[in-house]
Amino acid sequence: MRTAYSVETVRNAERELMARLPEGALMQRAAAGLAAACADLLGRVYGSRVVALVGSGDNGGDALYAGARLARRGAGVTAVLLAPERTHAAGLAALRRAGGRVARAGEGEALVEGADLVLDGIVGIGGKGGLRPEAVPLAAAAGRSRGAVVAVDLPSGVDADTGEVHGVAVQADLTVTFGTHKPGLLIDPAREYAGSVRLVDIGLELPAEPELEALQHGDVARLLPVPRAESDKYRRGVVGIAAGSARYPGAAVLAVSGALRGGAGAVRYVGPAGDAVIARFPETLVSDQGPKHAGRVQAWVVGPGAGDDAATVAEVLAADVPVLIDADGLRLADAEVVRGRRAPTLMTPHAGEAAALLGVDRGEVEGGRLAAVRELARRYGATVLLKGSTTLVADSGGGAVRVNPTGTGWLATAGSGDVLSGLGGSLLAAGLSAVDAGSAGAYLHGLAGRLAADGAPVGAHDVADAVPGAWRNVVG
Repeated sequence: MRTAYSVETVRNAERELMARLPEGALMQRAAAGLAAACADLLGRVYGSRVVALVGSGDNGGDALYAGARLARRGAGVTAVLLAPERTHAAGLAALRRAGGRVARAGEGEALVEGADLVLDGIVGIGGKGGLRPEAVPLAAAAGRSRGAVVAVDLPSGVDADTGEVHGVAVQADLTVTFGTHKPGLLIDPAREYAGSVRLVDIGLELPAEPELEALQHGDVARLLPVPRAESDKYRRGVVGIAAGSARYPGAAVLAVSGALRGGAGAVRYVGPAGDAVIARFPETLVSDQGPKHAGRVQAWVVGPGAGDDAATVAEVLAADVPVLIDADGLRLADAEVVRGRRAPTLMTPHAGEAAALLGVDRGEVEGGRLAAVRELARRYGATVLLKGSTTLVADSGGGAVRVNPTGTGWLATAGSGDVLSGLGGSLLAAGLSAVDAGSAGAYLHGLAGRLAADGAPVGAHDVADAVPGAWRNVVG
């Protein structure tokens, strides 16, 4: 599992470690890892042109010490100082001893554009509110550079704790981060600025519970249900799907398609799209008598394509089993009823739906996804899966927020969310907690999207058909 910790937690861990180490040892560890990553990226260090953009913080010192190591291997290294009077003195002296040069910020743009490698040491993880004006031209020049751009710990201009980006930020090809991932490296929009991420272990001792956690194949494999020899379809779980309408029958078909591939033993469908569902999936148990009379289920999915059927949404929410609410169901669900439920609730909005629930602009959600998912979970007393370029899962009880590492832009297609709803609901019925069902469902859905697309456009039905392959990929 990949984890990320807040700036405050990292700072505390660094202080505790530095108290036990010789002065400067921790920075030397970071600089050694940074220089090694730069050397790997360059391939041939001798004769290469390296420009270090150096701010006043410790990551400016990291850049200077790494530059000194590269200079000793024959690179031509120039440090562009944004705050000469506050530059890390020991790091600057080390660079000069190694034969490195120093330039002022005004000379930096031309140097950056001609470099083979640019080291971004402008702002560290404590930076807030975007880049200062004098750094903006250098960040822009880095974007124009023909060389690789390597961010020190975090791309300058992004918020380490929230993933927010205010104005111009450095677009890195590689971010070398120290000790642990920072939330901004895993959450959009900041994640898009980080490029590839390389973690350098510097010996930090961190708390057991992180700010963020990203599941990997092994984590998801341990969560997925596996039928035993004595299992039958009811022991494996039955998921109910209350979805679709005369106008949107396809939403019901797609939700059922996701549910059939999600590990539950049977799928019950309730709604006006029964004929369409049976025509596509004859194994589905179809009823037109409403959720109360559909038969026993271990979990419900409600909302995809529901239109204005508030009565069905209310009937499902009254059930004493886990419920996944999506699409129209999010708009129709009574907030007080959701908060008062005793059984788990999993809400799966996209950014527009989340914005409507929070009463804010969509851009505010997209620019501050971590804050939005936490606030929704708190308000509704539910687990919330916020879909998007970075899918996040937050529990109302707090704790680590899960960030989904799989997916592809091709998943931004009509009906894809309906497949995810059915998949997540089936995992709920199979016995997973709301957080685990949301996290594992998003992981499989994202991986299925990648497998189905393979670099080309796909439809939602293709994603559903690829779920078994994604499942085998994870558990194999």
